[in-house]
Amino acid sequence: MYTLITVLLFITCILLILIVLVQNSKGGGLASNFQSSNQIMGVRKTNDFLEKATWFLAGALLVLSIGGTAFIARENKAGGSGSAMKDQIENAVDPNQVPSFPAPTDSKTGTPASTTTAAPATTTPAAPATMPAPAPKK
Repeated sequence: MYTLITVLLFITCILLILIVLVQNSKGGGLASNFQSSNQIMGVRKTNDFLEKATWFLAGALLVLSIGGTAFIARENKAGGSGSAMKDQIENAVDPNQVPSFPAPTDSKTGTPASTTTAAPATTTPAAPATMPAPAPKK
């Protein structure tokens, strides 16, 4: 149904554009070419018809636009909050957040490396022996 209303909207828009272009403007327009004496409709009746058609098509455009909103597809979420914007805001990723990298893996086994393994023992050098300060000379 939404597709049908959209097609009718496009047809109405095209007809409205054409009718506005045909109307008699201050300079004459296309309607001034219908002034021959053998015309069934004179210029005055042509202007009345074009004006009524313009108002009719403008009203049809308004009604179809408002009516089309009733047929816009909406998502019904069973347990959702009902607001797609709110869901996107809640699920947004903070661009200033530090990225989390995957845990390092053991190259031999392919399993995650344990963080509880002890670091290799390092030997601390022994403190140098201190020598007594020289006695002051007399």
